[in-house]
This record gives sequence, structure tokens and C-alpha cells, in this order.
Amino acid sequence: QVEVVESGGGLVQPGESLKLSCAASGRDFDASVMGWYRQTQGEQRELVAQMFSDGKTDYADHGKDRFGIARGNAKNTTTLQMNSLKPEDGGVYYCTLDTGAGPLAFRAWGRGTQVTVSP
Repeated sequence: QVEVVESGGGLVQPGESLKLSCAASGRDFDASVMGWYRQTQGEQRELVAQMFSDGKTDYADHGKDRFGIARGNAKNTTTLQMNSLKPEDGGVYYCTLDTGAGPLAFRAWGRGTQVTVSP
């Protein structure tokens, strides 16, 4: 079983920065992809950023020039640096981890961390 835990959310003012962290633990595994999704009230979860095992990254358009996803210092950890935050960046941010292959592939989700951007 894999457990994914996010941290670092909070209340910030527009223009400020915030750094989210994510750590996955459990049985021995290697993450093929780690990512961040955001969900606002009444909307579906949407991709914010993801990082592949080869280091390649992918961003949603709204965060491409302001957000940075990176590997953490420990295995199966990741961070999301968010700069120049806007009110519309607010929501619950979820960390994901993809592992396994073929019929054994699965995605684990964290419980989310709230980000609020408000004056």
C-alpha cells in the first residue's frame, strides 16, 4: 500500500509564493510519475504539473511560467514551487504518484492541501 501526504498549503496574498511538498511511503516501489492536481469547488480535478522518472516535466498553461515541480531530496518526494500567485490559483492541491506497469499500474492520491490566495 502506498500513502501520499501533502503539506505546505495555506493562505497567501496575491503575488506571493508558496511551496508545496509531497512524500509517498509504503511498500518498496519506484514512482514513474509524480504530479500535482488542483480542484476547486464544483469542478473536476485538473493537472497542474507532473514530473516523469526521466526528469521531464509537464505543466498546465496557467502555471507554466510561474510554477516549478521538482524532485525532493528523498526518494518518492516532490515539491511544487508556486510564484506570483493569483486568486484563481486557489483550491485543494493533490499530489499523485504513478507506479507499476501494465495490469499492476496504479495511481495513488494524497488527501490534498488547501491553497487560498486572497488579499
